Amino acid sequence: MNAKRAFLWVCVAGLMVLGGCATKAPPHDYSAWMKAKPATLLVMPPVNDSPDIKATSSVWSHATQPLSEAGYYVLPVTLVDETFRQNGVQTASDAHDIPYTKLRDVFGADAAVYIRVKRYGTSYAVVSSETRVDVEARIVDLRSGALLWQGQAFASSAEQQQQSQGGLVGLLVTAVVKQIIGTATDAAYNYAGIANARMLAAPRYNGVLAGPRSPLYGQPPPSQ
Repeated sequence: MNAKRAFLWVCVAGLMVLGGCATKAPPHDYSAWMKAKPATLLVMPPVNDSPDIKATSSVWSHATQPLSEAGYYVLPVTLVDETFRQNGVQTASDAHDIPYTKLRDVFGADAAVYIRVKRYGTSYAVVSSETRVDVEARIVDLRSGALLWQGQAFASSAEQQQQSQGGLVGLLVTAVVKQIIGTATDAAYNYAGIANARMLAAPRYNGVLAGPRSPLYGQPPPSQ
């Protein structure tokens, strides 16, 4: 009986630990953002940490929409890309190394959005195939160099994927087919849009504040 009681207490303690790990992140400090009041944003070419070379262009192409809808003027990606190329900046890493003051002089933006792609593409694992995009970003005031905000998000096909009922062989075949189709058609492209929207859209708890062109401008961020 004592052994059963001890086991029960271990289970309860474990659940308490797991519950503690799942607690909501503390509220973001927006004091620097409120002081800077950015209106024009420069989205930098995303640095790609994944093995898929399409990640930078795919994630970059989706980054301006949620920010524009949040109430900011966002410099067009094509304009930014061509400006960098004309000035000999060929990679995202090189672009991220440019001093803030120089970016401010060239583009006239108030703040820059630095994005990093941590995962992009379709992967195969025994009896499942997942298309997933993981991104993280930080927004920096180009006038002072102050960090205004940082966050991360992901989108995955596994969120809506239902297991096949065709047995083990069916699962294996389905997973392989999904990986081939997902890779060949760049299925991750659409998930890049979802991940960017989750990360950069406003209003959202601990997310980007609404910009001056939004009817929600000046309102406090959601509390949950």
